[in-house]
Amino acid sequence: MPTRILLEGRPGVGKTTVVRRLAALLHTRKAVGFTTEEIRQGGTRTGFALEPLAGGLRAVLADVDFPGPPRVGRYGVDLGVMERLALPPLRSAATQPVPGELVLIDELGRMELACTAFQDTVRCLFTSEIDIVATVHAKSDPFTDALKQRAGIELIQVTQANRDTLPEALAARLESP
Repeated sequence: MPTRILLEGRPGVGKTTVVRRLAALLHTRKAVGFTTEEIRQGGTRTGFALEPLAGGLRAVLADVDFPGPPRVGRYGVDLGVMERLALPPLRSAATQPVPGELVLIDELGRMELACTAFQDTVRCLFTSEIDIVATVHAKSDPFTDALKQRAGIELIQVTQANRDTLPEALAARLESP
């Protein structure tokens, strides 16, 4: 049975850092997916950038100055960034999984889930045979609540107490035969 881990935590607790460190620690597995990161100007959060794990392009997913739609809170979201950068490697992993490949998604949040094609791809991934580690927000959401209730899902709380040791523990577990 494939590994299905959802890393749940409040904003700013370190979910993205856990995923990035996990990706860097993997030696026998190829990770595909993406991370997101806050964009700050003068100490104020003004948006979010998305970066595929494969590197290369990085793009602004959401910004206070983007008109939307959609809008999530005070941010306009550029769904084209999801289509161009996040979806191609995820669709490939869902339809043509490579042995040893691991999907890392940061995050299954409101901005990312505003993209219907992303929701469809995530559903497909969670019915495939590929291992998945994804971050989710602690707030209730119909899409992520349904994922959390699926059989075989392991929900791990990311806290200040475990965020520094969690990447190594996950890497050891995911790379063991």
